[in-house]
Amino acid sequence: MMLASAVRNLSRRSFSTSKAVSAQQLTVRDALNAALDEEMERDEKVFILGEEVAQYDGAYKVSRGLWKKYGDKRVIDTPITEMGFAGIAVGAAMAGLRPVCEFMTFNFSMQAIDHVINSAAKTFYMSAGTVNVPIVFRGPNGAAAGVAAQHSQCFGAWYSHCPGLKVVSPYDSEDAKGLLKAAIRDPDPVVVLENEMVYGVSYPVSDQVLDKNFVLPIGKAKIMRPGKHITLVAHSKSVETAMLAANELAGKGIEAEVINLRSLRPLDSETIFKSVQKTHHLVTVEQGWPQGGIGSEICARIMEHETFFHLDAPIWRVTGADVPMPYAKTLEAAALPQVPDVVTAVNKVLGVK
Repeated sequence: MMLASAVRNLSRRSFSTSKAVSAQQLTVRDALNAALDEEMERDEKVFILGEEVAQYDGAYKVSRGLWKKYGDKRVIDTPITEMGFAGIAVGAAMAGLRPVCEFMTFNFSMQAIDHVINSAAKTFYMSAGTVNVPIVFRGPNGAAAGVAAQHSQCFGAWYSHCPGLKVVSPYDSEDAKGLLKAAIRDPDPVVVLENEMVYGVSYPVSDQVLDKNFVLPIGKAKIMRPGKHITLVAHSKSVETAMLAANELAGKGIEAEVINLRSLRPLDSETIFKSVQKTHHLVTVEQGWPQGGIGSEICARIMEHETFFHLDAPIWRVTGADVPMPYAKTLEAAALPQVPDVVTAVNKVLGVK
C-alpha cells in the first residue's frame, strides 16, 4: 500500500499542467531544418546550395539529413567561392527555380554582394516587373564568440539599406521557422539573418508553430512583453538582452514593452509608433554599429512622424561599440550591448537615479 501510494504521488509530481512546462521545446537549428524540409517537400523548385550543406549536413547542421532525403540535385555542395555560387543561385532564380543560398557566415557574403544587390535586388525593377528573382540568402549574422573582427559583423543595416531586398532577422524558434518559410515562398529576394549563438537554444513553441502550414508575415513585428513606461525595440539576439533588461527593470517598478522587429525591411513602423505613443519613451537595442544602424533608422522615422510629439524624452540607442570586434573575450563582451547597458539607458531616459 505504501509503495502504491508513493508511486501515485510521484506520478502526480511528474506531470505539470502549467503552460510553461507543458510547452514543446524546439531549437532554432531544428526550426530552420524543419522549414527547409517542409518547403522542399512542398515545392520541387526549392533547392539548397552552399559550402558543406550536403554531405557534411551543413557547417552548423541546419541542413542535417536533407542531402540523404533529396539527393545531389537539390542539396548541392559548392567550392569556397561565394561570388560563384551566389551568381549561379541568382541565375537559377531568374530561370524559375527557388534557390536557398547559404553563406557559412554573412561576413563572407561580402564576396558575393554584387550578385545580392546588383543581380538579385535590382532585376525586378530593371526588367519592368517581368523577371522575378525568388531567392533566399541565409546564414549566421553578427557576433558569435571568439571569431574576431572579420567574422563578427552585423549586416542588418547593410542589406536593409537596399530597395529590392526583403530582410528578416529572427530571434527564437518561432521566428526562425515562420520567417524562413515565408522567405522561401516569397517572389522576391529575401535575406535571412540568423544568429549562430542561438542555433542550439531551445524555445517553447505551440502546436501551430509545428504545423507544416505555419508561416509568419514578413514586415510584422511582435510584442514580446507588454509595458507602459518605456518601449525597447530590438532584433535577433538583442531581443534576449532587451527581455532580460525588462525583467530587471520590472523589479524596480518599471514596466518596459519589448518589441521584436523580426523584419528589418520592410520595417514595422506602425507597431513602434503605437507603442511609443503609449509609453512616451524609447530605447533601441542592437549588436550592430551605431552609425547608420537600425536604431538610427527608427530614430529618423519617429522624428518624421507625429509620434515625435508623444515623446517625453530623447530616444536612446544601445548598440555595439563603434570598433572592429576585438578577439579578447573580455573586450568582445565590452563591445556588445549587455543588460546593464540597457538598464542604464532606460534609467537615463526616464530620469531615474
